[in-house]
Amino acid sequence: MGSVAMDSDYGVPRELSTLQKARALYRPDLPPCLQGTTVRVEYGDAAIAADVAGAHVISHAFPHTYGQPLAHFLRKTTVAPDDTVITEHPVVRAGLVFSGRQSPGGHNVIWGLHDAIKAHNLNSKLIGGTDGLFAQKTLEITDEVLSSYKNQGGYDMLGRTRDQIRTTEQINAAMATCQALKLDALIIIGGVTSNTDAAQLADTFAESKCLTKVVGVPVTLNGDLKNQFVETTLGFDTICKVNSQLISNVCTDALSAEKYYYFVRLMGRKASHVALECALQSHPNMVILGEEVAASKLTIFDITKQICDAVQARAEKDKYHGVVLIPEGLVESIPELYALLQEIHGLHDKGVSVENISSHLSPWASALFDFLPPFIRKQIETEKLLAQLVEIEMNKRLKEGTYKGKKFNAICHFFGYQARGALPSKFDCDYAYVLGHVCYHILAAGLNGYMATVTNLKSPVNKWKCGAAPITSMMTVKRWSRGPAASQIGKPAVHMASVDLKGKPYELLRQNSSSFLMEDIYRNPGPLQFEGEGGETKPISLCVEDRDYMGRIKQLQEYLEKVKSMVKPGCSQDVLKAALSAMASVTEMLTIMSSPSFSGQATI
Repeated sequence: MGSVAMDSDYGVPRELSTLQKARALYRPDLPPCLQGTTVRVEYGDAAIAADVAGAHVISHAFPHTYGQPLAHFLRKTTVAPDDTVITEHPVVRAGLVFSGRQSPGGHNVIWGLHDAIKAHNLNSKLIGGTDGLFAQKTLEITDEVLSSYKNQGGYDMLGRTRDQIRTTEQINAAMATCQALKLDALIIIGGVTSNTDAAQLADTFAESKCLTKVVGVPVTLNGDLKNQFVETTLGFDTICKVNSQLISNVCTDALSAEKYYYFVRLMGRKASHVALECALQSHPNMVILGEEVAASKLTIFDITKQICDAVQARAEKDKYHGVVLIPEGLVESIPELYALLQEIHGLHDKGVSVENISSHLSPWASALFDFLPPFIRKQIETEKLLAQLVEIEMNKRLKEGTYKGKKFNAICHFFGYQARGALPSKFDCDYAYVLGHVCYHILAAGLNGYMATVTNLKSPVNKWKCGAAPITSMMTVKRWSRGPAASQIGKPAVHMASVDLKGKPYELLRQNSSSFLMEDIYRNPGPLQFEGEGGETKPISLCVEDRDYMGRIKQLQEYLEKVKSMVKPGCSQDVLKAALSAMASVTEMLTIMSSPSFSGQATI
């Protein structure tokens, strides 16, 4: 059941260029903890949600998978007399689907999982879903199928699924597929929405006594699946490197012609992680972050004025060129514009023509709609809207005599599709292959509802730490609004992480923003490099952050063990008093910080 027809394009060998052939020969390394076939699993404490206020909602929604322990995969260095040495590993039958937007490196997750499965039992099988979760169309992953997809971009080995897990019928259809294919595990490769779906499937499967275990893998070009367990997502590094080269080329062009302002919108959904990282890599004159706009409650007119003031300041230094980066989700950070967009989409869905939309809008929305340039009314392309508004304002200033420079000229670009099908960077190739191996160890341990995690990523591969965290521990509870009339409270999900305006990457950008704006210190990282010093680079935002959460947990446990060893019957009164005083103080502080009222910010 479920085999793909022979004339299908999925999994067929493809013609490779010289570079692609060279990349296909590259074999990623594994960290020491995953080498060999005797990996040890160490379980930690029960992983609770960082959203303390919503924990009861999450535990109620996921009764079978909430509160499971963290898992760490460690190298088995010595064999104790009472240890069992497994020489024959059970046959595993695992299924896998690509979910959501394609991200560079996805194929290497399959490769890593395939290698791990076959290393433990040659009779095990890995089956890829070629038409989503429900269709039961599959392709068995073999060495031959993998041969021309190793270290290659895209999702074209299997194609991506648009299937979503929203209704009981959809969950039951996915379960029927897993049972029909006799899957021991289902691996879902995707971002925040896909991993929320994976958690829902895992809990329902457990409740229904379905034997298939569900595992999630953090793969999204947006870089917005970040939390205490996930340092960065697969694909983010490649996307930012490819976009940064394109941006840098545009910067060089602007500096050469000295008469154009380039407005560049970057793919990345609502969060501005891609825009921030690309700005740190390429040094454009300005970057508008959605999180800044939301925090300052800026309107579209405020943003326009900011850009116009910058254009005028540069003109006073005889500079009539520049590059402005705009995140894809900026429109969602401007309430009045986003509300208008929702109204327009609602009317489009009802069949109202563009010419008649204004008369159907609410009064305030109608006024804003009529103000917009005609070309923008069908689809709000933020970079074109801003460029047009800036041009109108600069012409007005020119006419009034408050601006005495040359005429403002803009060129607009949207960078997204150009990058997401790119050959993955060396970092993403390594990260994906290791994640694939971690997936095997999760399913071999019989874990359900977990996400594969690799931490200490800014260090070399041989220092990476591998583990698994319950997806429910990454969830938060938010208020969801669907227009003025409908709102839903308490929907647990893995939500996207916004750019932290108190974080080190943002701080680094702010430290350099004035020099970026006025001094044209453009930086071109060049095309993707796979060898040498350039091949070893990683995202700047990853390298400046200190996100080794599990490392710090381990450090805390070591301190607690030291305290236990020093404070025991027989210790001096002074040592005991000091320990009690310190522990009472720490406990009081942590109790306050762990209260729902204090941790309300965790839902952001």
